Amino acid sequence: MSTMIEKIAGGSAGEFIRISPKHIMTHDNTSAVMGKFNAIGAAKIHNPKQPVFAIDHDIQNKSESNLGKYAKIEKFAAEQGVDFYPAGTGISHQVMIERGYVTPGRIVVGSDSHSNIYGALGALGTPVVRTDAASIWAIGETWWQVPKQARVWLRGKPQAGVVGKDVIIALCGLFNNDEVLNHAIEFAGDGVAYLSMEDRMTISNMTTEWGGLAGVFPFDETLRGWLTDRAEWLQVRRTPRYTPEDVQEWWENKYVTDDDAVFNIELELDLATVIPHVAGPDHVKVMRALPEIEQEQMKINKAYLLSCTNARIEDLVAASEVVDGKQIADGVDFYVAAASETIQEQAEQLGAWQKLEAAGATFLPPGCGTCIGLGAGTLEDGEIGISATNRNFKGRMGSRDAKAYLASPAVVAASAVNGYISSPTKYDDVEPSGKVISKAEPKTSAGSTEIIDGFPQQVTGRVLWLPMDNMNTDGIYSGEMTYKDDVTEQEMGDAAMCNYDPEFKDISKEGDIVVSGLNFGTGSSREQAATCLKVRGIPCVIAASFSETYKRNAINNGFLVIDCPSFVKHLRENLGANELTVVGGEITIDFTTATIKSGDSEFAFAPLGPVPQEVIVAGGAEAVVAEKLQA
Repeated sequence: MSTMIEKIAGGSAGEFIRISPKHIMTHDNTSAVMGKFNAIGAAKIHNPKQPVFAIDHDIQNKSESNLGKYAKIEKFAAEQGVDFYPAGTGISHQVMIERGYVTPGRIVVGSDSHSNIYGALGALGTPVVRTDAASIWAIGETWWQVPKQARVWLRGKPQAGVVGKDVIIALCGLFNNDEVLNHAIEFAGDGVAYLSMEDRMTISNMTTEWGGLAGVFPFDETLRGWLTDRAEWLQVRRTPRYTPEDVQEWWENKYVTDDDAVFNIELELDLATVIPHVAGPDHVKVMRALPEIEQEQMKINKAYLLSCTNARIEDLVAASEVVDGKQIADGVDFYVAAASETIQEQAEQLGAWQKLEAAGATFLPPGCGTCIGLGAGTLEDGEIGISATNRNFKGRMGSRDAKAYLASPAVVAASAVNGYISSPTKYDDVEPSGKVISKAEPKTSAGSTEIIDGFPQQVTGRVLWLPMDNMNTDGIYSGEMTYKDDVTEQEMGDAAMCNYDPEFKDISKEGDIVVSGLNFGTGSSREQAATCLKVRGIPCVIAASFSETYKRNAINNGFLVIDCPSFVKHLRENLGANELTVVGGEITIDFTTATIKSGDSEFAFAPLGPVPQEVIVAGGAEAVVAEKLQA
């Protein structure tokens, strides 16, 4: 009764497990992980073949300090025997894929939110935080909670010109009510066969923006052929990380989902009804049909074809065919960067690069850059940009007073030529057809849970009900406080939740249990949003769901968080939402039975096995790793 993803992970949905990934990727943030690695007392990387360092984010920054940071990373890699890819090699995720580090049926993680992309190759690709990366370096493993499971059925054949970017924008726009939030998504159905590997990479990559923790495609004939070709490519370059014989062995032993496997949600999309759409501005899940927005002739200032989402050879060729024999419109800058130096060389060999250059494109080095607001070409006040990247949040690519839209490479190229958001091909304005097929309650295990020494069997406290979904880390702990290095624990505790409710400091007391809605801790990855509650004396937070980054930061810092949507629903019905902070009655969390007791009612949550208990008792993940290193 297991899904493909559960089989790769080695655990069931909701279960806390230890994972030893095949590889852990870090990029420019390698230097920050080095600091954590040293802080826990580690000196030698446990398995030098496990980490991969690939510099990609701030590569246009030629300052002495940045180049010095890169030099320290390269020196550390040489000392430890770790594979290192310098600035200009390509975007880290593309390097991981094209250089053979990602293989089907294995866990491959990265200290970057778009590590979901590895799912295009039938791998379980998912992001981890920097503490996890340091743990993997030091002892080869970290903890993971197997996510809820979602299956997306892709039906039918896409129309000509419809690509992976159009499919994922349609999914984000159709199912925009957190249907797959913090789920591991498996793609299935006859429509998968019509998607190229590059389409799949785009879709898996942007399951991040959809809210998923992984987006995994099946190991089918398309992937088998791609892997065989890639194996031969690697052999020619004398880096045979796998061979055609390996591919055949994987094929014969591939993981498949059991017929009786249970998914928390199943969705369906008819690919034949998908036409190019544009996402934005400011939100990925705001979807507009291209024929509709084209009628407005919305003028643009900048166009972008770059990033780990859409800068591979199919994307560059498609864009080059659109601009062939034309010129970029007056007043428009068209920025192009290949996902890797290898892809740029291929584009040059095919003549696509030359067509883009002749049209007036401005080339940037293979890396992230503009996508994250770094380097040349960022959006300025009042400007409008159309981009083939993955995110268009306000201020993401430059000024907060600019607007960014997302679209496929061909649409970006056509818009650059015409000077307004437009399509290279005419489409009938039809709504994509999709539906929710089924929903199931999250799987929870019944019976008694073994409690390790030092972990409480029960916690009792007063409820502080914060009736809000998507509580962001700015509300929990302000950015103004985050970057102050001399803050005491008292000051940190006093600042907890003050941006959300200035009265929280006076209402809360030590031992209170915070309860909130869906996606608690969304936003930035600041660890202080967890530690500020811990030092205030809050024993734990209960929520309908958490941002996975927040959950990882909390547990890694020895702070307990519990998913229990049924209890949150109970509080909504009984305490309402008239105040920012509502004081409720006393509850008891029983960890031996994995239940929350409130009056005469009980609410079940996923049992906390020995893995998270061990981290909490030790006071955090770094302490666990330090103990194991000493042992």
